[in-house]
Amino acid sequence: MSGLLQGRVAIVTGAGRGIGRAIAESLVTAGAHVIVADNGTSIAGEGGDPAVARATVQALNDAAGARKALAFTESVASPGVAKQLVDLAVKTFGGIDIVVNNAAIRRDAPVFRADPADWDAVIRTNLSAAFYLINAASAVMREQDRSARGGRDGYDWGRIVNIVSSAGLYGNLGQAAYASAKAGLFGLTRVTAMDLAPAQITANAVVPFARTRITQTLQPANEAEEAYKDRALRIGAHHVANLVAALCMPKARTITGQLLGVRGREIIVFNQPRRLASMVAEETPEGIADELIAGMEGHFTDLTTDLEAFNTDPLL
Repeated sequence: MSGLLQGRVAIVTGAGRGIGRAIAESLVTAGAHVIVADNGTSIAGEGGDPAVARATVQALNDAAGARKALAFTESVASPGVAKQLVDLAVKTFGGIDIVVNNAAIRRDAPVFRADPADWDAVIRTNLSAAFYLINAASAVMREQDRSARGGRDGYDWGRIVNIVSSAGLYGNLGQAAYASAKAGLFGLTRVTAMDLAPAQITANAVVPFARTRITQTLQPANEAEEAYKDRALRIGAHHVANLVAALCMPKARTITGQLLGVRGREIIVFNQPRRLASMVAEETPEGIADELIAGMEGHFTDLTTDLEAFNTDPLL
């Protein structure tokens, strides 16, 4: 893989630790310059520690034997800061070709107890920040298309990868804000793929299953959750990084708008919401209810959580 991303410039948010750091390492190994964007906040989005990003950058540069990485230690959860980050990439490394939105926080509570302020914080960090960065970076990417940054064959370097979650697909108890943000991030991925297809820029969503700060701090409420945590802790983040790097490769130019999962060495292609069944409506609400139950109930989706859906041993 070494050298296949030579000349590319990447921004990876939440890259100071865990999955984000593994992704940054993989991209640098492949030849890319990487800005490690991480303000060192806690899982709940509280506080900050700029030393987290700086330590990762030091390790990346030491391993590469060159200045391949740069730290950015402000939160990108505002349009102005996101633009500053993109401008930094262009000024320092000459452009922006890859954006990986990985940063996320969690503040869990049942919907009937949740604090609206926590909802706002999670949506801002996990969804709005991703939009701000895509908004700023894609404008530059489109200009790079017109200026032939990729060479005379056209610009097909642009890659956007959003790290989503199985919680956003299946739901999970007490995760209204987190699941909503991650589901919204997939919707953003689809529209981004459509809007940027004419400029040969791809956008995909990745559902990771791996050892992270979040899985390490899970407090299982029953044996099923305990088993889920145990399996997750056995999966290294490098598996996720390998898939993300693959999506950034030149040969992945035709992969866009997809929802992919990675669970150890298992790569998953998730189906996306499409019309499954339909019926001719009755004239009254009561009749509609009767027909839904009698004729359509077999097509309904149950309330399986993501923990229950992935309760088998991973392929390591």
